[in-house]
Amino acid sequence: MDVLIYLVPFTVLFSLIGLVALIWAIRSKQYDDMKGAAERILFDIEDNNRNDLKDKNLKK
Repeated sequence: MDVLIYLVPFTVLFSLIGLVALIWAIRSKQYDDMKGAAERILFDIEDNNRNDLKDKNLKK
């Protein structure tokens, strides 16, 4: 039971740090455009456009 004296404030402190981090992320618009960021990771659109341009130039 003596360990609760240390664990409860420790837990409250880290919960507050997490809450502050969440509020910061929301206010700085870290969660805006979730679909766009996910698609940018999976699909490299810029490289595909470059390859298409190279193919068109080679065909000429």
